[in-house]
Amino acid sequence: MPLVRRYSFVLPAKPVIGFVALLAVLFVCAYAAGSAAGPVAPGIRPGGTLPGAPQQPGSSGSVDGVDGMNGMGGMG
Repeated sequence: MPLVRRYSFVLPAKPVIGFVALLAVLFVCAYAAGSAAGPVAPGIRPGGTLPGAPQQPGSSGSVDGVDGMNGMGGMG
């Protein structure tokens, strides 16, 4: 017991140790739940084009089919 008393000033308070332990348990539970659920959207791809990726037809970068949005440049 004298060893614990000697180094008690170095150790953090018991509530801090409990809080860190609770965070660790919550992280492990959240990681396990996420692993069990699997990927949310397995077929999703980034919005930009990757170098060397084939171009999809109609992906010129402009927004087509947005009618009635004229005059919106002065907002903001």
